[in-house]
Amino acid sequence: MSDSKTHEDTRSEPQSLRLRSIGVSLTVDDLEASVRWYRDVLGFTVVDEWEDEGQPVGVALIAGAARLILSRDDGVKGWNRVKGQGLRLYLNTAQDVDRIAENIVARGGTLESEPTDMPWGSREFSLVDPDGFQLSVSSGG
Repeated sequence: MSDSKTHEDTRSEPQSLRLRSIGVSLTVDDLEASVRWYRDVLGFTVVDEWEDEGQPVGVALIAGAARLILSRDDGVKGWNRVKGQGLRLYLNTAQDVDRIAENIVARGGTLESEPTDMPWGSREFSLVDPDGFQLSVSSGG
């Protein structure tokens, strides 16, 4: 029998938070345009939609294990507020990043930066959604 402790034995109490996934919810100006962009340009799949008094107010989309909620801005915090500042979504995939970028451009999307090998070992590119939310798509690293 060894005196070495396992990782489980050395965790402090209370144990730290260990998540299996994270979802993101974005408030958007034009829900229909944002759904088209995430679905038709990026390649997400719509899995649920919500209405309030017959008007669309939210959509759930997935891409692999990632879940994204888009909610129509209700104006409560002001109609002219800027969205997307100070936030970047990092989307990691095992797929070919260059091919994903090519497909996005072929479907009418615009890249903010072309696929590039990064110093930390990933290959990534970036783009901006219709509301100014920044996204980086990467593989590896």
